[in-house]
Amino acid sequence: MTINKQRRQIVKMMGASLVLLQTPVLAAMNNKDKKPAKIVWVVLRGAMDSLHTIVPTQDTSYSSLRPKLARAFKQPLLPLNREFSLNPALVNLHQMYLQKQLLPIVAVGSGYPKRSHFDGQDYLESGLQTMDHDTGWLGRAMEQLQTNSKGIAVANSMPISMRSTDKVSTWYPSRLKDADENVYEALMDLYQDDELLLSRLQEGLNTQAMAGNETVKRRGKFVDLAKSCGRLLASDNGTDCAMLEVGGWDTHNNQDLRLTRQLGDLDKGIAALKDELGDYWQNTLVMVATEFGRTAKENGTGGTDHGTGSAMFIAGGGIKGGQVLGQWPGLKTEQLFNGRDLMPTSNTFSWVGAMLQQHWQLSDRQIIKVFPQHKAYKQMLLS
Repeated sequence: MTINKQRRQIVKMMGASLVLLQTPVLAAMNNKDKKPAKIVWVVLRGAMDSLHTIVPTQDTSYSSLRPKLARAFKQPLLPLNREFSLNPALVNLHQMYLQKQLLPIVAVGSGYPKRSHFDGQDYLESGLQTMDHDTGWLGRAMEQLQTNSKGIAVANSMPISMRSTDKVSTWYPSRLKDADENVYEALMDLYQDDELLLSRLQEGLNTQAMAGNETVKRRGKFVDLAKSCGRLLASDNGTDCAMLEVGGWDTHNNQDLRLTRQLGDLDKGIAALKDELGDYWQNTLVMVATEFGRTAKENGTGGTDHGTGSAMFIAGGGIKGGQVLGQWPGLKTEQLFNGRDLMPTSNTFSWVGAMLQQHWQLSDRQIIKVFPQHKAYKQMLLS
């Protein structure tokens, strides 16, 4: 392999993460091409318990399956409709629901047949029945866009969701101290004769400048990452797609306390994302999903174990929110999946496909290239 080819492969892997040192560089990138509507994909890693998040208040089996968890809420539940209420930690999401900017979807599943976190997350990100770690559904969707749009993953490395396209890069706040401006000037001078390295350096500097510097103080806090994500999407640099991820949802014990904290962080993060997007919120779609759900019955340590059916959220200024979607299967023993889990009644990828088709205007043929095994639902989700 030639030296030039090796160098270009390294640069491609590093992407915009080539330089993520803290710097006050001001970016000025103009892209006059028509941009598609914006999408933010949020993955909750660890299997969020949907029954403690979107509570089925009218299902009489709920309290018998969860005698401790059903009484654990310290604040009143936030009503959605006659059948469901939100966990009291989701105050901002509840407000979005009242403003018709949130769609909770109950009893969803990706179709993953087992209960392994890592495999389940890979399956959710790949969107393929046969797992392929080199391609993700969001990367394939971006390849279908006939624009010069770009995507960014707020992560240390490229997640599976955004693989299979060269339109995406990664950004994450650095642990390193602010670099002296002379360092960047020296690098710029060094790369003057290498167009690829020079462009990657400038892209990294621009991305860091637009994301802001305060995130390094609380590195990894979801609210700060979401805030930076909103800034990147609201900047005029052609970035129209982003991915965020949140760990810590594996609540085998002490679930009420842990999930209250997790949901509070998620709630504040989505609110911060909305605030930073400003006017762009009206044309932004946020999809939140997890790899699978948890057992309908609580365990002996105040938690729940790996399950099947779960829930997802769709948020945005242009959706037909203010309604709970999905068919509720019930929590009686005979209604549970394998007698223990919430039964999935709709597919995660079909909901995502519907959003891609309506929000990004992808055709049926394009959707098949994104999700070969799943058809997009035809229910109108945009206002």
